[in-house]
Amino acid sequence: MLAPADFFDLDKFEHKALFRDSRVVYVWDVLKVLRDYLEQVIVPGIQGQVMEGAYLLGDKIFIGPGSVVEPGAVIKSPTLIGANTQVRQGAYIRGSVLVGDNCVVGHTTEVKNAIFLNGAQAGHFAYVGDSILGSQVNLGAGTKLANVKLNHTNVTIKIAQQSYDTGLRKLGAILGDRVQTGCNAVSNPGTLLGPGCMVYALSLLRGYYPANAMVKRPSAEVPT
Repeated sequence: MLAPADFFDLDKFEHKALFRDSRVVYVWDVLKVLRDYLEQVIVPGIQGQVMEGAYLLGDKIFIGPGSVVEPGAVIKSPTLIGANTQVRQGAYIRGSVLVGDNCVVGHTTEVKNAIFLNGAQAGHFAYVGDSILGSQVNLGAGTKLANVKLNHTNVTIKIAQQSYDTGLRKLGAILGDRVQTGCNAVSNPGTLLGPGCMVYALSLLRGYYPANAMVKRPSAEVPT
């Protein structure tokens, strides 16, 4: 229920070996080994287009063919970006980031220690910290994946009567393949959504949601 294969179809993902690392038991364990993986596999190079006014900082950055980095974007090392991906104006990629093919890191979107599988899109004003977006995930404008508890203790995930200490002080959200969020949705640290979930705009997410769940913001009471 909590392994990478329960959230993602990795058959067509070039970096499936990351998810099959012997240290990965639960899906969030992938984030613990992400930086090591990037340091090992990145051969620095620019095969796409980095437009004037974009900034690449560090010596471990790869931009794949057909990808475009627009003016005002900042990318820090280590970062690997696949083919035909858009990094739009004002995006801030803070390092330890793996972005697949045909993705969008959108306008003023901030990403750190995170993975976008192929086709994942965070098009507008998003925060994606210590998180994984599955294939064809789409984040509505303003979606924020919060990654730190207010008391700064380890993130714990509770499912039914069982609690899982992730061993991570920072953990955002794990979004399975084809998850969609509406505008201005916010997830609490350690939120897990199974494949195919749909999240209404302005929803506040917490905990585990099984595949194909429909998550609605609670209706406000009508004043009397």
